[in-house]
Amino acid sequence: MIDRILGIFKLDVNTFEEIEHDSGATSQAAIIVAIVAVLSGMGSGIGASLGQGSFFISFILTLVWAFIAWILWAAVSWFVGTRLFGGQATVDEMLRVLGFAQAPLMLGLIPCIGGVIGGIWALVAGFIAIRQGLDLDNLKALFTALIGFVFVAIGYALIGSLAGGLGAILG
Repeated sequence: MIDRILGIFKLDVNTFEEIEHDSGATSQAAIIVAIVAVLSGMGSGIGASLGQGSFFISFILTLVWAFIAWILWAAVSWFVGTRLFGGQATVDEMLRVLGFAQAPLMLGLIPCIGGVIGGIWALVAGFIAIRQGLDLDNLKALFTALIGFVFVAIGYALIGSLAGGLGAILG
């Protein structure tokens, strides 16, 4: 698993292909998503508690959203990539490659710039994951990634609103 994470950080297409074809790697992808979710949840919880929000509510919502976003991006990417652009993949394959593509988000541990660098790196890894996972050309993979990302961004905004509303009610 560590070698695969390093391959993702290197943006090695062979690593993405290996992950795509290894049905046993879905649980490894879920572990990566869980690690990123816990780190993100702690960050959002601390941020909420420094404001007027609730650490617990922000932490839990971020944790849950990380898994929903992973599944949503994989499902939307699979649907768009296979139905609109003729890609070849299963939802499980998309879950695996997009789960591993989140590994650079662990860089968020680095104060100030880690989150930005990790976020950009993860977006590039997500693009490669979609391209390799669906066997698409660059343009089709880009459109597939953007459409999936829009769905995730909308969901993230809704979760943020929900967290603010719950914090106001319970706070």
